[in-house]
Amino acid sequence: MSGYSLGIKELDELLGNIREGTNLMMIGPPMSRKDELLDAIVFNSQKSEDSAIIVSTREPGERVLGWFEDNGMDIQNADIGIVDCVTRTLGLGAADTEKIKRASSPVDLTGIGVKISQFFEEMLVKKQKKKIHLCINSLSTILMYSNIQTVFRFLHVFTGRVKAANGFGLYVVEDEMHDAQTIATLKQLFDGMIEIKAVGDAYTMRVVGMTSKPTPWFEYSIEGTEVSLKRT
Repeated sequence: MSGYSLGIKELDELLGNIREGTNLMMIGPPMSRKDELLDAIVFNSQKSEDSAIIVSTREPGERVLGWFEDNGMDIQNADIGIVDCVTRTLGLGAADTEKIKRASSPVDLTGIGVKISQFFEEMLVKKQKKKIHLCINSLSTILMYSNIQTVFRFLHVFTGRVKAANGFGLYVVEDEMHDAQTIATLKQLFDGMIEIKAVGDAYTMRVVGMTSKPTPWFEYSIEGTEVSLKRT
């Protein structure tokens, strides 16, 4: 089956297959569990023999892989690669491994780009994987260190790579951290958005831009790799 899914039953039924080459922004307030949502989407995609690259600007690579392992993924045989932008900022001289390549910091866009390209090469050329996810968690951290023009140019390259590779890109943005102009500039690069908002003590999500009109809002909860939705 060509195309991609989010691994969230209700949304997949509404969206149908997400076409190859799609790039989505996931935007929502802090503390809305976007990290777990992103990881759950990647985890559920691995069932169909996809490959995935996660750029982590907040957690060391070992911790990201640990979450997948704790939830039952066979890390040894999974085609998952982490670009770790954290470990070396802590002054730890950890070496690259098969699954984790390290950039010097979230400001090192050249280094991050090189590591992403190495994983693309390994997964698509050497291993002949047909499907690839590129996830950046988060653009907001990168924007704290670099100006919007620099980040836009960097993203333009990799959203283009995702399109060319028939992949699926997912990029996390913290709402309320950026001005409207920054968000508007970033939006130009994406085909649609997963929007998240707080409603009382709960969080709701919807998908915009992938169907003729936005999906309804759903309240969500996350248990391990399972994302449960309740229509609001």
